[in-house]
Amino acid sequence: MIIDMHTHIFPGHIAEKTINKLGAAAHIRPHTDGTLYGLLVSMRHHGIAYSVPQPAVTNPNSVEHLNNTVIEKLLPLQSQGILPFGGMHPDYPHVRQELRRLKSAGVKGIKLHPAYQRTDLDDPKNLRILYEASDLGLIVLTHAGVDISINGYDYASVEHVLHVLKEVAPQKLVLAHMGGWGNWAQVESDLAGAPVWLDTAFTYGQMDPYPGMEPSPHKNTVLAPADFLRLCRKHGTSRILFGTDSPWQDQGDYVERLRAIGLTAAEQEAVLGKNAAKLLDLSGAAP
Repeated sequence: MIIDMHTHIFPGHIAEKTINKLGAAAHIRPHTDGTLYGLLVSMRHHGIAYSVPQPAVTNPNSVEHLNNTVIEKLLPLQSQGILPFGGMHPDYPHVRQELRRLKSAGVKGIKLHPAYQRTDLDDPKNLRILYEASDLGLIVLTHAGVDISINGYDYASVEHVLHVLKEVAPQKLVLAHMGGWGNWAQVESDLAGAPVWLDTAFTYGQMDPYPGMEPSPHKNTVLAPADFLRLCRKHGTSRILFGTDSPWQDQGDYVERLRAIGLTAAEQEAVLGKNAAKLLDLSGAAP
């Protein structure tokens, strides 16, 4: 069973505009049309059992509306393999109440995106979210490292993560992009082995350039196979979660590249789905 822990979808009426804007900013080509339907087609074509859409809330006033969509429109699609996370923003005032609502509805976790939210991961407002989510048993998946569509300051550096672990010690923290996009040497030296999960989203393989544009200036920043394999094993493959960042990587290509990277058959099984199934508590579930 393959579980893609890190995907993105957008409402149909803004999907084309949104992925074109984001793709042009990052110089990368999307591999679906950015819609729920596009993700479902990709999943069926490539044998993905479950995908976890991860929202990025950029405005605190959008939190409840987005989570209404998650609960009312996406959560009922578990039988089709959709396991949506909710969204949260550091400036949203009713954190515990909203997290309780998500938990009661059956949502497994939430997504934070410090770069889009212009707030350090270890800011007291985010520490509160992480504490409350952990207290309720919710998973928190956060962007980690630089965001190539937002050049400059790193809102979720290894230092920020280490401070979070010291102050809150969240029980179910997933760091996207192998713990810190573009900062993998420091992840390997300072963070590998910590009590967190790392997802593989957009960390190996290639960046297909956005049509009509030069390749991304970050195209050589992705992890080489040997470096990816070493980081996986130093951190512990039982805490590595397969994620693609779809639509920014092709799900099928990403699976095949992972299978060719040097993991044993048992390690592949764990990374591609077994670890996520345990974290998401999917025992007995079948899409």
